[in-house]
Amino acid sequence: MSRAIETSSPVRRGTFVVRQMEGPQEVQIALDWAAQEGWNPGLHDAECFYAADPEGFFLGLLGGEPIASGFAVIYNDFLAFFGGYIVRPQYRGQGYGMRLTQVKQTYVGRRNVGLDAPPPMAEKYTRLGFREAFRNIRYELKAEGQERPGIVELRRIPFRDVAAYDTVHFGAARVGFLRRWINQPDCFALGAIRQGRLAGYGVVRAAHRGYRIGPLFADDPATAEDLFLALCYRVSGKPVFLDVPQLNPEAVALAQRHKMKPIWEVVRMYSKGMPELPMEHIFGMTTLDIG
Repeated sequence: MSRAIETSSPVRRGTFVVRQMEGPQEVQIALDWAAQEGWNPGLHDAECFYAADPEGFFLGLLGGEPIASGFAVIYNDFLAFFGGYIVRPQYRGQGYGMRLTQVKQTYVGRRNVGLDAPPPMAEKYTRLGFREAFRNIRYELKAEGQERPGIVELRRIPFRDVAAYDTVHFGAARVGFLRRWINQPDCFALGAIRQGRLAGYGVVRAAHRGYRIGPLFADDPATAEDLFLALCYRVSGKPVFLDVPQLNPEAVALAQRHKMKPIWEVVRMYSKGMPELPMEHIFGMTTLDIG
C-alpha cells in the first residue's frame, strides 16, 4: 500500500500530497509527461522501471490532481538513483518540486544517490549537495548496421551470466529490472561471445520516436562496435539514439565514427562521489531515468 505525505494545505488550491505510485500504470503517467517534454522514453519502460524498486516511485497531487513526479530507486544499502523529476509547467516555481524531492531524500536515506540533470538544473542539485561526475551526450542516427560474428541473441546466454556482467558495469545488482529489460516487447537484446564467454551486451528498444540503445557494455571498442552494428541492423532505417558517457573517449569516437548527431546533454551527478565503474567498458548508458 502506498504511503501519503501531506506537505501543505493552501485553501485556494487544496492539499498537496506526495505518495508512492501504485503500479506501473502510474509510472506511465510520469513517462507520458516525459514524452511531452521531449525526453523520448521507451514504450515499455514503466513496467521495467517499477520492477527495480516498487516503493521508489512518487507522485505529487494537488487537490487530488497529479502535478509532479519523481523516482528514487534504491539498489542496495549504498546506491540509489533519482530520475523522472517533472512538475507540470503551470505549477513550476511554487515549491512543489522541492517538497517532492525532500520526500525522495527521506526515502533513500544516507545512500549515495546518482542522477542525470539537464545542465540548467545542475546548479539546483549542487545546492542540494550533488557534484558533477561526467556528462552524457545523446546521439542520433538513421540505423543501418550489419550482422557481426560472435553476436548472439541474449536469451541464448544463461541469465546468471548476463546479470553478473551487468552488475560489474552498473555498480549494483538489479536482477528484477534486468530480467524485464532484456525481455520487454519491441526490443532486441544481443550478447557478444569472445573465447567462449560473455564480453559485452546491448539492448535496443522502441521509444516514442525511433529506438534507443541502452545499455551498451563491452570489454573493448571492437566488441562495442560489433554490438552497435548488430543492434542497428535489427532496426534498420529507423532513428536510433545512444546516450554516451563523455568519460569514455572510445565511446565518443564510436558515435563520431558513425556520424551520429549530438542532440542533447545531461550532467551525471552523485551526492557522495562517483562509484568505481569500468567507464572504459561503458559505451552507452542504460537509462537517464533510473541509472
